[in-house]
Amino acid sequence: MGIYGALATAVTGLQAQSFALEHISGNIANSQTTGYKRIETDFVDLIPDAPSNRQIAGAVLAQSRATNDVQGDITVADRNTYMAINGGGFFVVEQKIGVNDGNAVFGGTDFYTRRGDFDVDKEGYLVNGSNAYLKGLPIDSKTGNVAGSVPEVIQLDNAFLPSQRTAIFNYQLNLPQLPKNAAYDPVNANSELIVPASYTGGTIATIAADDNALFLSNSIAGGAITVYAENGAPANVQLRWAKTDSYANGGTDKWNLFYQSDADATGANAQWTNVGTTYDFATNGSLAPAIPSVSLTGLTIDGITIGDVSLQHGSNGVTQFSDANGTTEVTKLSQNGYPAGEFVSVEVNREGRIVANYNNGKKVELAQVVTAQFNSENSLRRHDGGIYSATSESGDAILDIDGNVTGAALESSNTDISEEFTKLIVTQQAYAAGTRIVKSADEMLQEALNMVR
Repeated sequence: MGIYGALATAVTGLQAQSFALEHISGNIANSQTTGYKRIETDFVDLIPDAPSNRQIAGAVLAQSRATNDVQGDITVADRNTYMAINGGGFFVVEQKIGVNDGNAVFGGTDFYTRRGDFDVDKEGYLVNGSNAYLKGLPIDSKTGNVAGSVPEVIQLDNAFLPSQRTAIFNYQLNLPQLPKNAAYDPVNANSELIVPASYTGGTIATIAADDNALFLSNSIAGGAITVYAENGAPANVQLRWAKTDSYANGGTDKWNLFYQSDADATGANAQWTNVGTTYDFATNGSLAPAIPSVSLTGLTIDGITIGDVSLQHGSNGVTQFSDANGTTEVTKLSQNGYPAGEFVSVEVNREGRIVANYNNGKKVELAQVVTAQFNSENSLRRHDGGIYSATSESGDAILDIDGNVTGAALESSNTDISEEFTKLIVTQQAYAAGTRIVKSADEMLQEALNMVR
């Protein structure tokens, strides 16, 4: 091919270095773009077909190489809706194509991005800086489990959270073998419940207001908790335990649990109500028989009707072991009711779930963020705004709900400025060397032409 071949080859070199310069320029320009993946340049030599002893270096072809599998640094963000994927995968997003009757209309095509700067727009959608709308799986509010398998655009509802009536009351504790209440007699080691004669020999169903002082001195506190009615009205439940018999006095260890049903009761009206179950303990401190739960029918506190409540003790949740203080040691005291709440904010938890926060302290999981994996993620097609679409080379998306999504965080660009400047110097020198080849080939052609004159 001679001089003309050398000239043509030098031109391909100049074109290849120009192509590389475009990549370097774009990488540097996007060094601060959230989730940006730099583009590298691969150079491929093109060898002309010739016998091995006549082969020459040939031309060069420059082509792009993606770095979608190279993660950028994860940085802390000041917005709870920002998120980053710590590992492989992409957020599943969709693009808005218009509005119909005031409602957003989406294209129905899945796109993928590492850009996690999502924020809530006026319609309650989570949209990132490139106007891509986050998709996920809804969560069943009753079970807390993911519902469905097809991701949908996540839209938040800032309506009031309705109140929930208390239906389950979890209560576990240890009772002292010898309760040291106000009536405790260290000489006779007597601290059993002393009641008026009218109660003797029968079940103590209620304690009248007139006997309140006597009851308080012969029982021990068992904790207190707020429960909620159907309309969200709160009621404070005070609990007290009274030991009604013991092995030390020739009987068996028996306890009764009472709750204050009417704090304002007077005279002969009931102020404390027995839950209706006798707690019998064996000598080893365990219940005999076991009492996993107690049903409280029509629970009413200070005139507020709570309704039927299940008092859950669980397995071995109530014990009677010796305690030097002679008081109860409550290990679990919770209930499942809450008042109505106003929407306050939204965040992403450690499990990658979108959580709504309300001013009643309640957190409600709304959706599970979905991530997409690909067999060949570097074969995805790039689009404006740091989003990608699947291709035949990348394969279909493999959806995952355990994509290591981190809230209040962002992934930075994976561009390294110092590395790009190094490549810039090399590219500049290679381009300059290519121009020397063109100049030399031109001078040689001129010399060849001059021989004809």
